[in-house]
Amino acid sequence: MITDKPLLPQLFKGIALFTPGGDLIYCIDPSKQGRWHSHLCSFLQEILDLPEPPHFLVPCYTAAIDHWLDPRTQEIRIFAEAYPAVMRHQALLNAIFSTKDVVWQQAPWQEGLCDRLVLSTYRSTFPQLWEDHDLIVRLESLEAEPLYNQSAISVTQEQPKTQGYVLRLFVAGHSAATQRILENLRDLLEQYLGHPYTLKVIDVLTNPEKAEGDQVSATPTLVKVYPQPIRRIVGDLNNVQKILQMLGAAI
Repeated sequence: MITDKPLLPQLFKGIALFTPGGDLIYCIDPSKQGRWHSHLCSFLQEILDLPEPPHFLVPCYTAAIDHWLDPRTQEIRIFAEAYPAVMRHQALLNAIFSTKDVVWQQAPWQEGLCDRLVLSTYRSTFPQLWEDHDLIVRLESLEAEPLYNQSAISVTQEQPKTQGYVLRLFVAGHSAATQRILENLRDLLEQYLGHPYTLKVIDVLTNPEKAEGDQVSATPTLVKVYPQPIRRIVGDLNNVQKILQMLGAAI
């Protein structure tokens, strides 16, 4: 899922944070002032229902790009850098940052932080990060108010706005009935939701561990993972009003 992307400013700083499973969350900051690594981690925590922000990803799975004005020539220059683990995503990075065929430089690998054995210790606590949810989400810049007020006694953080919905549909096998449920659900979401969404279909017969992780004991079950709170509908997915109520949408 890629949210609709507005035209980018000429000068900006962009930061992208990947997960080991391949999901991506990124931001574009024209002011170049925000502490976006922290915000991306916090937002990823909300989307994937993590126990805490995954700050350990930052030195291993990030990429940064800077569009800056050369004071000597008054020309716009581009500096793009990515860590080794995400260098394979250069085409995707160029797509989200509209940088065409820019060749990204490889940032130095941080020994002691990005070792596979070290990262594997987080997998049992953050299993969602090693799953692919087909997420590509842009966290919008909040330019009207500063993200951090360093002169204040207490630092306040602006909560990110909802970018869309993350939904999971649990089914038992891919029968004609399952296909009808999926088609009807997609029609409903396209007609009434009014926001970008990701709908992932999970077959409990081949992925029983995912059903257990989401506390799904019957099919079909629709789970709203984000925005929180998490909600579920079991059985009747033909009740439009009930589904919209769960999503917080209205006819």
